[in-house]
Amino acid sequence: MAKKTALVQGNEACAHGAVYAGCKFFAGYPITPSTEVAEVLAAELPKVGGSFIQMEDEIGAMAAILGGSLTGAKALTATSGPGVSLKQELIGYACIAEIPCVIVNVMRGGPSTGMPTGPGQSDVMQARWGTHGDHAAIAVAPESIQEIFTETVRAFNLAEKYRMPVQILFDEIVGHMRERIEYPEPGELEVIDRAKPDVSPEDYKPYDSSKGDIPPLASFGSEYRFHVTGLNKAADGFPTTKPDLVDAEERRQIRKVEANRKDIEKNEEYMTEDAEVLIFAFGSTSRSARYAVNELRKEGIKAGLFRPITLWPFPEERIAALGKQVKGMVVAEMNLGQMIYEVERVTKGSCKLEGAFRVDGEPITPAQIMEKVKEVN
Repeated sequence: MAKKTALVQGNEACAHGAVYAGCKFFAGYPITPSTEVAEVLAAELPKVGGSFIQMEDEIGAMAAILGGSLTGAKALTATSGPGVSLKQELIGYACIAEIPCVIVNVMRGGPSTGMPTGPGQSDVMQARWGTHGDHAAIAVAPESIQEIFTETVRAFNLAEKYRMPVQILFDEIVGHMRERIEYPEPGELEVIDRAKPDVSPEDYKPYDSSKGDIPPLASFGSEYRFHVTGLNKAADGFPTTKPDLVDAEERRQIRKVEANRKDIEKNEEYMTEDAEVLIFAFGSTSRSARYAVNELRKEGIKAGLFRPITLWPFPEERIAALGKQVKGMVVAEMNLGQMIYEVERVTKGSCKLEGAFRVDGEPITPAQIMEKVKEVN
């Protein structure tokens, strides 16, 4: 039997991917260019026993999904740059309290209101360092409508598995374009649910890491009663200022991501085996980069594409290895230089490095990338 196919918008695919992943709660506030995610979920969540709330603002929306997640529901919010800025304090709360949730950021120009109807890729550092303090971060960046669906499912899996917020970053181009999508059958894609406690309610400690770096999470409203705070805390969830406990908690929360990079990281390589020049690009920009690789190959230039699907944690090991293989790299991104500094950090001067940047609300073209490749070849 043929699978269901449709011509859908990227934001629609995100909403349907969330439902597939088991999302049961959405709280958000309308903002261009992400509003269609909320619009679709307002109609679809009630069909699966879920709930939709339009909150009074972006801060309230973030707070609501944290509350929803703590009751046991897989929770999602969707926004764009200024909305993510407003959510940052509560994203930090989700990090320290280890509350699984998914935040969709359909990127546009900035700073501030910027260009609401134009694309941008200037929120990638915000996704890593937007909230204060030392914290781990996971962010994914799909490039197509089909991948928006599958990466939304994976984002929920990562949030539930590692008990933390996960961000999905795709730009306005991919969010608003329409492509054919093939919907996976139920059970075809893996769907992960958070680990539940296997101890009696009176013995439960929400941050007990004695059995691993990711403590099981009980649901508010169940027979388990526990304390949640934004302060550093002991295993029982209550605040502590004991240096050894604070240090251990901070290091554990970083370690649960760093120690599982192989499970979290996901990348695509295109014609990198014999590449002499590498293009680093993500999101819609990688589509221009792939075309550029094909055209450069016709001209005899051995170009290749590295596309990080997981932006954070950054694919340090592979980029460092490729930096020793190629003569030069071109980092193409719709900002004035953000991921290029990560590439520079891990390649450590092993190859030439140039950026192909654009912030005028128009996509980076293959010609623009090809010009930069020829400069480093």
